[in-house]
Amino acid sequence: MTVRTLPFWLLVGPLLALLLWPYQALSELGFQLQRLLWLHPQANRSAGAAQVFVASALLIALAWGPLAAGRGGGVPPLLALDRAPQPVAAEAESRWLGQLGLACQLQRLPLMLLTHLGGLTVGVESPSVALGASVLLAIRGRWPGLRPLACLSPRLVAVIGGAAGLGAAFRSPLLAVTYGLEELGQCMGLPLVVPALLLAGSATLLATTMGQPARLPGLELGSLAPQLWGWAALLTLVGAAGGALLVRLTILAAAWTRRLLSRRRLVGSLLLAGLLTLLALLSSGLSLNDGSLSLAAALAGQDPGEPLTLLWRLLATVLSLAVGAPGGLMHDSMSLGALLISPLQGLPAMDSTALAQLAAVAATALFASANGTPLFCAAFVFTLQGDAALLPLLLAVSAVSAALGERWRGVSWNEHQAQVLLDQAPTRPSTASNPSP
Repeated sequence: MTVRTLPFWLLVGPLLALLLWPYQALSELGFQLQRLLWLHPQANRSAGAAQVFVASALLIALAWGPLAAGRGGGVPPLLALDRAPQPVAAEAESRWLGQLGLACQLQRLPLMLLTHLGGLTVGVESPSVALGASVLLAIRGRWPGLRPLACLSPRLVAVIGGAAGLGAAFRSPLLAVTYGLEELGQCMGLPLVVPALLLAGSATLLATTMGQPARLPGLELGSLAPQLWGWAALLTLVGAAGGALLVRLTILAAAWTRRLLSRRRLVGSLLLAGLLTLLALLSSGLSLNDGSLSLAAALAGQDPGEPLTLLWRLLATVLSLAVGAPGGLMHDSMSLGALLISPLQGLPAMDSTALAQLAAVAATALFASANGTPLFCAAFVFTLQGDAALLPLLLAVSAVSAALGERWRGVSWNEHQAQVLLDQAPTRPSTASNPSP
């Protein structure tokens, strides 16, 4: 990267932010419907249940039918590009790059509309990553002689775009760099850092705050009191176990739903939509969307919901990911972790500050265990809550939980999906000549 290429990166960032607006507007729509149809004192939950059922059934039927290319969050092809042994077979690389094309993103858009109308339990993180990669790859394909991208491999271009897409969506260059290094570009390394930082940084000029109710204005809670250290340790262990359980259940449920929907798509769509609707009714609407409303309350030291909400949200998250709803589990896992403080409310020493601090600890622990990216997970919770005094503790919790989660869960959800792609890839033919018999 040179000074001459600097204007390119600074100009593409705001463009990426604008292209993410529809995704974030859909996310905002989902939260508004959740408040109106489920959480309002005069909410009509019958209408809410009908909407969840119809939208979910349509989503599943389309995602396993004519819009199958838009199913899921879109991150696995990026991981496959990064993790594939080099040199990768041209056919496999072309297939993965095709899954990151703009045509797939257009097919994902109607599925995202149905996802947020139905309140399926996923966030916009993964689609934002996929869109960022698609935009940079599309620019490179349209103008192959463009110097900033022409000198980079398609794999690196995709990883830079994906990292920048996440950073632009959440107005955080820090998240772009940490996610790029720890998840998307484990094999790419440092070459992605500066471009991703510039893209995500310039994107903040036009990035919107829509669809991010858990992004708090910045709290000043201070360091964790010594009498809470035991609770923090316990929540770290429980969160690590919870993250491992979430991933294992999701992988099992994904295999089951694939068999069901491959054989009986219509019946399976109706059955799964009915289960999601039942969970919404049992949780009084708190199982819907990515959990940001509960997460925001917990990180502010307020009531995130009843203890049973944790169970309903866990099941809804597993089902939503398993049926291929276009989204990821980042906010979902943070929300599940934050709900671990529900049984602690009302205990003697548990004022709002203590609850907010422990919610951040639990959210970080479950997130890091499920995702396996300790620096990124701690940075994400810190970005949402905004208390720098708690950051060292969150980093320590995240490191411990990620280590435990790796041992307890096996591969992460994204790694599992990427491995499926890698297993399907054709083997690159050997160039060595065969000896004569």
